[in-house]
Amino acid sequence: MFTGIVETTGRVANIEREGTNLTFHIESWLAPELKIDQSVSHNGVCLTVTSIADGSYSVTAVDETLKKTNLGQIRIGDRVNLERCMPANGRFDGHIVQGHVDQTGICTNVQDLDGSWLFDFQYDPDAAGNVTVEKGSICINGVSLTVFNSQPDRFRVTIIPYTYEHTSFKDLQVGDVVNLEFDIVGKYIKKMLAGYQ
Repeated sequence: MFTGIVETTGRVANIEREGTNLTFHIESWLAPELKIDQSVSHNGVCLTVTSIADGSYSVTAVDETLKKTNLGQIRIGDRVNLERCMPANGRFDGHIVQGHVDQTGICTNVQDLDGSWLFDFQYDPDAAGNVTVEKGSICINGVSLTVFNSQPDRFRVTIIPYTYEHTSFKDLQVGDVVNLEFDIVGKYIKKMLAGYQ
């Protein structure tokens, strides 16, 4: 389980195709602290560490993961958001994040407000029956954020300078595909209510 509070970013040093899978070699200061079989969130996708080398480690994404996330579009040199699992004695600084991406969305607008940034995202509301609510939580590329301007197929978030500088949000441009994990509490409530209709 994760919280959506990104620890650091890593750089994709190499990508290898193995059948329908992709193995990503990630350079990060986290590498020496990781263990084989450990789960790490990569842009919001929970992947298992398979090998560790000097200053880098490897994870593999299977075909199903590549189809449902933006990992298949990542290129060598790209920055990815990284978060290790939350320790049992840790604090919930973000919200409950499983590392299971519900669907992808598209960045439709970026606005520099000279002190913060507004990002607009659009998604297919019929793809998985997901929902946002005003002032609710959303996980975008592994980052826990607060929703506003919530609509059935779009929403907006504000990015503060610290988050902008310490995540891949500074690389994000209009038209880019992002990973979305909707709030698990909202998903359960929506499913329960659907049973009474």
